Amino acid sequence: MRSIIVTGGSRGIGSEICTTLSKAGYAVAINYNHSAEKALVLCKEIQEQGGTAIAIHGDISDTADVKNLFEQTYRSFGTPYALINNAGIALQNSLIQDISDEQLEAVISTNLLGAIKCSREATRYMVSEHCGRIINISSIWGEVGASCEVVYSASKAGIIGLTKALAKELAPSGITVNCIAPGVISTDMISCYTQEDIDILRDETPLGRIGTSKDISNAVEFLISDKASFITAQVLGVNGGFGI
Repeated sequence: MRSIIVTGGSRGIGSEICTTLSKAGYAVAINYNHSAEKALVLCKEIQEQGGTAIAIHGDISDTADVKNLFEQTYRSFGTPYALINNAGIALQNSLIQDISDEQLEAVISTNLLGAIKCSREATRYMVSEHCGRIINISSIWGEVGASCEVVYSASKAGIIGLTKALAKELAPSGITVNCIAPGVISTDMISCYTQEDIDILRDETPLGRIGTSKDISNAVEFLISDKASFITAQVLGVNGGFGI
């Protein structure tokens, strides 16, 4: 059974990715930092539905925690087949002059450095197998930028650069690296928006709806499958046409 590590897997998009991949037959390592209860509930639900899952605590900005995440996964399932760099935090509606150093460092450490550290650790397991998948979750704001989301946009743009460079580096080892850039998705991250704001975003989306976590998890399932074996270094916009 192939195993998957999903960072930030206890809630939102990460939770849906874990559920979708477990139903597809993968063993899932659910990484969480603060949401222990949600991670344990999700793990139990997957197991009750016949799937295989473990929940592993860890701050992905901490190198020791990242090493422990992979070691626990390896002990439970063997070499991880895929890493989904999903964990992320945002500073909604924050002007850059109002952002503290602590807030800036938290976003960059989690969204970008965390993904880099996890990818670094993943390669130590995958290269010897000459096989593996890394999927990075960016954002449409990483492609086009967003006012009052400067630090978040910068971190997600960095994820795109990471994807392209790492794909080149790991291709000779048979590992593909791709990126998904979600548009407006119905998660906690848009809970700060008013209904009027959400209606405007929906109207600006050509397909006429806000995206769901399932839209993202379906894309992840495809990109880690054998059907995507010749796809690497790509940024897949799952956005309903938003931003075109």
